Amino acid sequence: MIHPSIDTLREQFPVLHQQINGKPFVYFDNAATSQKPQRVIDALTHYYQYDNANIHRGIHTLAERATNAFEETRKAAAHFINANEPEEVIITKGTTEGINLVAQAYGRKFLKEGDEILISEMEHHSNIVPWQLLCKQTGAVLRIIPINDQGELMMDRFAEMVGEKTKIVSVVYISNSLGTINPVEEIIQKAHAHGATVVIDAAQAAPHLQLDVKRLNCDFLALSGHKMYGPTGVGILYGKRSFLEKMDPYQGGGEMIRDVTFENTTFNDIPYKFEAGTPNIADVVAFREAFRFISEIGIENIAARENELLQYGTTLLGEIKGLTIIGQAKQKASVISFIVEGVHPFDLGILLDTKGIAIRTGHHCTQPLMTRYGIEGTARASFAVYNTTEEIDRLANGLKEIVKKFTK
Repeated sequence: MIHPSIDTLREQFPVLHQQINGKPFVYFDNAATSQKPQRVIDALTHYYQYDNANIHRGIHTLAERATNAFEETRKAAAHFINANEPEEVIITKGTTEGINLVAQAYGRKFLKEGDEILISEMEHHSNIVPWQLLCKQTGAVLRIIPINDQGELMMDRFAEMVGEKTKIVSVVYISNSLGTINPVEEIIQKAHAHGATVVIDAAQAAPHLQLDVKRLNCDFLALSGHKMYGPTGVGILYGKRSFLEKMDPYQGGGEMIRDVTFENTTFNDIPYKFEAGTPNIADVVAFREAFRFISEIGIENIAARENELLQYGTTLLGEIKGLTIIGQAKQKASVISFIVEGVHPFDLGILLDTKGIAIRTGHHCTQPLMTRYGIEGTARASFAVYNTTEEIDRLANGLKEIVKKFTK
């Protein structure tokens, strides 16, 4: 574990060292995707320069090197989340695919008409739409755990809702729109007490919190590489072996088979049963360096720094006249969503971009959550370990200038 200075850490991210619209670049859109350290970029380039080959089926040197590198990432992922074994880690293209895989390969096989699926009011569309599709296919019923005005799950209501009909509970660990850190351990315990299967969307949690699937005792957990300093188009789905072995394949094709005839096909062992076709090998290989980057700094050190940024930013933005922070849960990660009276979020984003500051605007793929608050969307500043208080000062000053201009 290392404790680099902020300057040393920032030097690892080449994208940060540029000007946008004539101003030094400030990147506060980390909840959408984080930037990549040079080591991840180098690993991607190295694969294509020296090791490019298809995996698992070749016996020549490049194929063996590529296969070994690919499987080393699986091992790194299993270690990162403290899985029992690498075979419980399925390589996906991201959290969205992971949740869809569970919905189709598990839910479609085991749910029936009248069964209930519980999700929360703060879910990303990727943890809403797959369950809606499953409900249409099976006749199951989707029920919504409400939140309070601070953006916290109403756990008393959850306790009332979960019951004998509940077959799946699927909740986000950290809200991408509010920053709320949900009490997933309590949710898992209560769901399991009623025999329900639990799916955790850890897309936002992976770069901010220690993930331990043994301690959580979740049945499935999905995350995305690009949220945690890794490449786009790659992620993992963790599933307990006992669940994965009884599930049917999600897709058919090469790699996921054991034996094929025109009359019948038998399937490969886990995890390969769920990895049809040639995967995104290069990005999977580079993903290993993202796990190493986080592990070397220490997730607890990352969380502590980001919490400092969150507290600093919350205080500074909270002092701006007409600005309202949406989502003020007691337990939060480094996300500040806000609205400014009389200024559309899109205008805020455009005007801040002219100052070299990148934020996210809109509904953040959580339209039902925005409806809950009676708004079209928010502006969102989300911080990563490479951000600084000086950058937050620039954000606050930029917002003050915008508010002053629109007030006139």
